[in-house]
Amino acid sequence: MNSGTITIGTRASKLALWQAEFVAGELQKRYPSVTVALKKMTTKGDKILDAPLAKIGGKGLFTKELEQAMLAGEIDLAVHSLKDMPTEIPEGLIIGAITVRLDPGDAFVSNRYAAIEELPPGARVGTSSLRRRAQLLAVRPDLTLLDLRGNVNTRLEKLDAGEFDAIVLAAAGLRRLGLGDRIRSVLPRAMMLPAVGQGALAIECRADDAEIMAAIDFLRDADMTAA
Repeated sequence: MNSGTITIGTRASKLALWQAEFVAGELQKRYPSVTVALKKMTTKGDKILDAPLAKIGGKGLFTKELEQAMLAGEIDLAVHSLKDMPTEIPEGLIIGAITVRLDPGDAFVSNRYAAIEELPPGARVGTSSLRRRAQLLAVRPDLTLLDLRGNVNTRLEKLDAGEFDAIVLAAAGLRRLGLGDRIRSVLPRAMMLPAVGQGALAIECRADDAEIMAAIDFLRDADMTAA
């Protein structure tokens, strides 16, 4: 790809922007004569923060608006956390590349306790994930699990404000934002099986856009540990 503009659609959270900017940077290095632009968008999942995801539509809430913009030709591609994508994507779209996967584990984050085993009975643990909730209760049925929505920084602010004794977040997301020091421990796989695709980025584009498909193919080898 020697000229033109590639427009990347992204949510506006700090983590989503980090991920989109990483992809934009890789594209700019690969194609210096191409203009790479970001278009920030708000999804339904970003707007509705007072209900569990499972009750308002699930993972597709974070991708639908971006996918509609792609199909309308408003953006050329979108960058997602692979774990946030539904198992089926709209006709006419395709996942053109998946980056090298970082640590897929789930991080235990707390200001008072170093590990889940140290939490007292009834401790308040925040998570928005049914997967995490089920696995936490399997090993600690005495915990009080509370819904926790919002972006990474918002969730950490709620923990720091004393609303929770601990929260569980994706380790990769914390490290991408330079917040790895907030991780007290990464939950062992025997306790917490990670989400499918957690730690990897998915670059989605139109299935009939051969130029963009060819342009992003190299991102399959993109390693965010060097970013």
